[in-house]
Amino acid sequence: MPTGTTPLTRLTRMTDTAPARTPTRVDAIAEDWVATLAQLDPEVAIYAGVPGPVETFADYSPEGTAGLAQAARAVLARLEVAEAVDAVDRVTIADLSSELRLHLELDDAGWTERDLNVIASPAQSIREIFDLLPTGTEADWHTIAVKLGNVPRALEGYAATLREGIRRGRTPARRQVERVLEQARQHSATEGFFGEFTASAALPQGELSAALHTELRRGAETAAAAYGAFADFLEQELAPAATETDAVGRELYALHSRRFLGATIDLDETYEWGIEELARMVEEQTRTADLILPGASVEEAIAHLERDPARKLHGREALRQWMQQLSDTAVEELSRTHFEIPEPVRRLECMIAPTAGGAIYYTGPTDDFSRPGRMWWSIPEGVDEFDTWREATTVYHEGVPGHHLQIGQAVYNREQLNSWRRLLAGTSGHAEGWALYAERLMEELGYLDDPADRLGMLDGQRMRAARVVLDIGVHLGKIHPETGAVWTSDDAFRFLHRHVNMNDGFIDFEVHRYLGWPGQAPSYKVGQRIWEQLRAETRTREGASYSDKAFHKRALDLGGVGLDTLRSALLD
Repeated sequence: MPTGTTPLTRLTRMTDTAPARTPTRVDAIAEDWVATLAQLDPEVAIYAGVPGPVETFADYSPEGTAGLAQAARAVLARLEVAEAVDAVDRVTIADLSSELRLHLELDDAGWTERDLNVIASPAQSIREIFDLLPTGTEADWHTIAVKLGNVPRALEGYAATLREGIRRGRTPARRQVERVLEQARQHSATEGFFGEFTASAALPQGELSAALHTELRRGAETAAAAYGAFADFLEQELAPAATETDAVGRELYALHSRRFLGATIDLDETYEWGIEELARMVEEQTRTADLILPGASVEEAIAHLERDPARKLHGREALRQWMQQLSDTAVEELSRTHFEIPEPVRRLECMIAPTAGGAIYYTGPTDDFSRPGRMWWSIPEGVDEFDTWREATTVYHEGVPGHHLQIGQAVYNREQLNSWRRLLAGTSGHAEGWALYAERLMEELGYLDDPADRLGMLDGQRMRAARVVLDIGVHLGKIHPETGAVWTSDDAFRFLHRHVNMNDGFIDFEVHRYLGWPGQAPSYKVGQRIWEQLRAETRTREGASYSDKAFHKRALDLGGVGLDTLRSALLD
């Protein structure tokens, strides 16, 4: 169990916002599911800070995935006969049942046997979980050493499942295999992640023992060799069998859309809306560019800002400090005005990630807040200069009122919600939709009044709108709005290049992400659309009594839920 976490049964009361709710039978089913997941998938235990065998990994083999499906069926059967005693129960039953059914549908469709992509498959998660392990004591580092030694088993089980996919003719696209192969080779290198991670092992005070240093070095060598063997499998077995087709088709795409939204949408209508939304973002960017440099195009305004030394940060530590200061200010000011932010949630740590992939992401607090919420910036090698006008909105997206407020509030609300609702429930559409909604809200509140900062926000919003069009277009074989022909994968690179102001390396990674992770990229903008619709509908219903602050609290107090569940809970 991670250092500093506390068993769920021993957690103390942390909120006085509402009377403690008496746990129900439905709560017990949900708690049992959290405990089951923590045993079957230690990543869950580590992320959430609940008891679990953190020295091991999930069983990624066909037997392991079958065991998880069997456990899901058992919980679903219990939910189907459980009676709700209140609104909290009704939400739990609706949302957990929906998630379990979708898991089983994806399992029946054979998704696990082809689940390999450049960003969010076991190939990445087996490595990335080390970022969340505590490192404050010798015991922590011993746990890490043992876990490093278990990497081979995890990757071997994963390879066995992918081999089953080869046997059944269910394989990922070749371009995904080729990119993951590159990642695996990097992890297998002596100077790769595992070697660097363990070589820098240290304690806040004192020194690690020589014996533990040796144990860590051997663990790193074992883990790196395992990624080398996995790379060999990808190169020699999976790549020759991989499909040349990137698009997954309407049926499978619809499942993934539901997975990432927690809602069923009209994919054709959403595609057309995406085209309209993209055009709207371009027009809004154009108007904002004129405020920065009269008569300038968007590209010219961006070039002007990139030459402005007053909007530059130099060095990673300068970036981290700037992020932390901006975040702290937002927390302090918004807690006095527009949001109720409990004391434990007010702590957010801005971090430079130990990897160099270029992603910016958020990890939630542990259940007892011993590990706070954290905003991570994975800075590519060689990048040492940063534009503040681009990133102000990023801090609001990842921090407050974005992901940190959303997820931290759910974790905090223990007196009303079971641990599944607080720690594990939710979808990308709910989370990322809220974060984009939060960006626009900060514009409404005056935090992006500087046209440069607003242009940075619109730059991201335009990209998210473009992704709706690109993702649905490619995977469903829709008609390209600019060429009039059916979308191809090659079109995706050209299309994104026209609509984002990023380097070619970023565009290359992003498009590969969309092609291998269908339905995820649109969930941001579609989720924002649904959040904004819900606020508008609530305002219309409540009239003069409506309050943004009350709406936000009511919505966030639900914890992470699918967007269909959110709509029902707020409006039905």
